[in-house]
Amino acid sequence: MGFLRERMGKILAFFIGFALLAFIVSEVVRSGGSFFKDDSNQLAVVNGEKVPYDEFNRRVEQNTNQFKQQSGQVLSGQITSYIQETTWNQFLSDLLLKKEIEKLGLIVGVDESAAMVSGNNPDPQIARQFSDQQTGQFDRSKLNQFLSYLASPKADTTQKRAWNDFLIQVIEAKQKTKYMAIVSNGLYVNSLEANDDYQAKNKLVNFKYATLDYASIADSKVTLTDADYSAYYDAHKAEFKNQQETRSFDYVSFNAAASKEDSLAIKAEVNKLVDSIKVSTNDSLFVQINSETKAPLVFQKRGTLEPKLDTLMFNAAKGFVYGPYVSNGSYKIAKLSDVKTTFDSVKTRHILINPQAEGGIEKARAKADSIKKLIQGGKSFAELATTYSTDRGSAAKGGEIPSFDVNGAMAGGQGQIASEYANAAFKAGKGDLIVVTSQFGVHLIQVEEQKGSVKVIKVAVVDKPISASSKTQTVAYSKAQAFLGALTKDNFDAEIKKEGLKKLTAEDINGTASGLPGLDNARDVVRWAFKADKGDLTDKVFTVGDQYIISRLTEVKPKGILSLDAVKKQIEPAVRNEVKAKQLDEKFAAALNGSSSIDQVAQKAGTKAVPVQNIVFANPIIPGQVAEYKVIGAIFGSQPNKLSKPVNGQQGVFVYIVDGFTNPAALTNNLRQKQQIGQALEQRASGQVLDALKDNANVKDNRAKLL
Repeated sequence: MGFLRERMGKILAFFIGFALLAFIVSEVVRSGGSFFKDDSNQLAVVNGEKVPYDEFNRRVEQNTNQFKQQSGQVLSGQITSYIQETTWNQFLSDLLLKKEIEKLGLIVGVDESAAMVSGNNPDPQIARQFSDQQTGQFDRSKLNQFLSYLASPKADTTQKRAWNDFLIQVIEAKQKTKYMAIVSNGLYVNSLEANDDYQAKNKLVNFKYATLDYASIADSKVTLTDADYSAYYDAHKAEFKNQQETRSFDYVSFNAAASKEDSLAIKAEVNKLVDSIKVSTNDSLFVQINSETKAPLVFQKRGTLEPKLDTLMFNAAKGFVYGPYVSNGSYKIAKLSDVKTTFDSVKTRHILINPQAEGGIEKARAKADSIKKLIQGGKSFAELATTYSTDRGSAAKGGEIPSFDVNGAMAGGQGQIASEYANAAFKAGKGDLIVVTSQFGVHLIQVEEQKGSVKVIKVAVVDKPISASSKTQTVAYSKAQAFLGALTKDNFDAEIKKEGLKKLTAEDINGTASGLPGLDNARDVVRWAFKADKGDLTDKVFTVGDQYIISRLTEVKPKGILSLDAVKKQIEPAVRNEVKAKQLDEKFAAALNGSSSIDQVAQKAGTKAVPVQNIVFANPIIPGQVAEYKVIGAIFGSQPNKLSKPVNGQQGVFVYIVDGFTNPAALTNNLRQKQQIGQALEQRASGQVLDALKDNANVKDNRAKLL
């Protein structure tokens, strides 16, 4: 005892220190961290190779910018999630293919690389960049002119870097083509496969069947046992492979949307602005001061406004005011500010100067002015575009871009022109050279054509969103906080019932989901779910739009083959049908006993015999039924004029008799069948190769926690 008393302080210090260390270790393990290095920037680890978040994010930004330019759409949570998922699949595919290419030693040599650029048959990507706009044919002179420029001392370093990056992409694409060629060359279709395909598409069968639908037995008459579930699960286990981890959770939502009183208050506020906008002499300034959406006033053509407003304004006189009206969750008033007739479309070409490469906007504009003087002095716009423009897509075409309308929409839905560019082009005259700055840089623009005539209008729209007042939000948040404060891990359902709330469920949510059913931008809730353990409650109230969310994690389904418990609810209908099938099999077996025809079987079983003609194996659909692969497969393996045993199909149990087969003419030349099958194999090959590589890859995916 004396020994313990003397050393008790040290002993307590040791155990306290050990407990703290154990706590820290458990937290590090839960978060996937490391004592020795910071791995918080690792988006994933693929076959031991780390994928930096920064590199992935750079690609996401590139794809996002490309999407914006091509579609002109505003990014929503779903679109952002789609871009991230697409980028991830591209990233993963590139990484896995690169490893396979390195294993095989596939390279693109120096001579081959040179031939891809300047050989007799340049790579298609390069040929497209330097094609003649009129004919669409590759223009070698444009390519040679550009290459000469890059080799000259005056070549822009940014353009050199962009060209080098482009060549790397072309070479990597060539390596992938070689790899896929190896795969495709290994595909072979033999004569037996060709003949089977020919028979499946052309051999006909006539038969008569009787069926007893699973729906003929009420669900309440069927009792499912653990053995029933296990038997079905064991027979279909391969179907329950989870491609990525998913999580499910229950949640309650407290509505903080605008109340009726909030809406009336906002309407009254907008009403006060009606008289003011009627007498306004500067509608643009009025919108900037009073509107939630500070959109500049631009001329628009018919069909570009929301339908009701479009009809009203294009038939109204200048100064007409409409509203207040409700649109897209806001109270609005609209005033017809101006009306004019202008060109239907404008055709231009441009030279884009990068301000960053030139040392600022002013220097970029000065360079554009210098190029403008060269053109005015007789120099070729197309040649100078090829030399100086950083927009390589249009530079390869002499600076030409598709024609566009007054709203900047390109012909044929090819994209959207920057508003500064479009406005300047419509104000200029044919042949004018103008210098304009946009978000993309400094443009030297030449107006080539001005076509058609169209009425355009300016509409000043003032909007006030119908949003909840601070009082409404406070009341809803207080209710959510009170509910959260009363929760324990065991009373979630009881508290929901007590408070008269509705329990909602988010099932099988993947780690990169941006929203939940009926709720957009719920990324914070999803991120929480992938850090929580089964049974955990949220430790705070989440704000999702105008809802306050509190949730409890109910299930974690890991990547790989799911357990029976994880899929039990999912397979219940199929298991029930299998149990019903046993009862229907017995009914048909009794009907078959002593019967010599399908009509007798049908009569005894209480159903009808149905004749069917000219069914082919390749299209296993029985008229009036769904696709019945198992039944049609059995029919084509049967002997004519022989009653079958019961066959369990998709919709019910079948008994049939084959009247006869009609065989097609003998296949004397199977080349066409081989080609068709081979083409189908090749079309599927690339996707299936990537799927196989992904299935076999060891991927630690941290996207759920980082995105």
